[in-house]
Amino acid sequence: MMTNVYDTLLERGYIKQLTHEEEVRELLQKEKVTFYIGFDPTADSLHVGHFLQMMVMAHMQRAGHRPIALIGGGTAMIGDPSGKSDMRKMLTKEEIAHNANGFKQQMEGLVDFGEGKAIMVNNADWLLQLNYVEFIREIGVHFSVNRMLTAECFKQRLEKGLSFLEFNYMLMQGYDFLELNRRYNCVIELGGDDQWSNILAGVDLIRRKEAKPAFGMTFTLLTTSEGKKMGKTEGGAVWLDPEKTSPYEFYQYWRNVSDADVEKCLSLLTFVPMEEVRRLGALKDSQINEAKKVLAYEVTKIIHGEEEAKKAQAAAEALFGGGGDMSNVPTVTISRDRLGSSLLDIMVETSIIPSKGEGKRLIQQGGLSLNNEKITELNYILEEKDFNEGKALIKRGKKNYNQIQLQ
Repeated sequence: MMTNVYDTLLERGYIKQLTHEEEVRELLQKEKVTFYIGFDPTADSLHVGHFLQMMVMAHMQRAGHRPIALIGGGTAMIGDPSGKSDMRKMLTKEEIAHNANGFKQQMEGLVDFGEGKAIMVNNADWLLQLNYVEFIREIGVHFSVNRMLTAECFKQRLEKGLSFLEFNYMLMQGYDFLELNRRYNCVIELGGDDQWSNILAGVDLIRRKEAKPAFGMTFTLLTTSEGKKMGKTEGGAVWLDPEKTSPYEFYQYWRNVSDADVEKCLSLLTFVPMEEVRRLGALKDSQINEAKKVLAYEVTKIIHGEEEAKKAQAAAEALFGGGGDMSNVPTVTISRDRLGSSLLDIMVETSIIPSKGEGKRLIQQGGLSLNNEKITELNYILEEKDFNEGKALIKRGKKNYNQIQLQ
């Protein structure tokens, strides 16, 4: 008998909360169901936080269920209060379409959008046509303001001030689920645990309006053992777009997760079988590095493909093992007439560091090396002698490498 995907999701640690546990488990065992996950299109790339949701879509699809990736084109024109201290910026329709297209390309590595398979829809298709009075009569009547105010996403914002614009967000997300139920017979909404209140609103709305079952499930958020959100570095988010986060930097991010997080990441972000995940997660001291290499390789392979994963692995081995092929280390090029400039200026110009202040702090803390020699002068001048065969190797902190190439 095939494993129920519910058991897979449970065993791998995805499921945080759900409505109607027994019914959901039975439904996923017996039927091929349509489910949806919403994606906010305010950036032009997905990041590590979305990766976990893509993995859930992939597990569900592999078990025969149909994913809907819902792009919040209508809601992005408003902003979402969940888990945010500030409102999100509003976007134009063109920006939203461009971003959605990028998301689809990134998802295609994991989710099959072929004929009759996964679909991507945009809630602008129905939200932007709504008549306000009809909407309030048809949908607003089912929402209790008293209950809404007890929802986590609003409670946090009440102290700072919650606009009516954002207060509408829960109604709109609930309405999305209702529309997807009517159009595609979508019966389950999935999302990160910060969406629980909004998901419950949709489940409740379908049960009231359509008098039929609907379900919700949230996943654990991707956090470190200290409870911080994963996927953040000094340079910002870890993106899935290779232009924003190179496959090498992406690989290095996973190669450097803390020991305590390795097993969780292998379980949530790879398809490595669970007994192997447990074996790797149980390794101690320096042996845990083997588990980190497996994690980095597998995650990079899923997002950037096998070839890029192999290149990133080879570059990491070259740097940390000494010698070897350096061609895959992130490289910036400068022209010869920049020689005689300060190293920090060049690093800022080529975006190796975000600011000169950051560079000075690195030097003061002993965290910047050029060709394995520690830089101690704040105003170190880059000269011809610093280049070996036209290349100079910069190391920031313990594990971040860049090459500067002379043109």
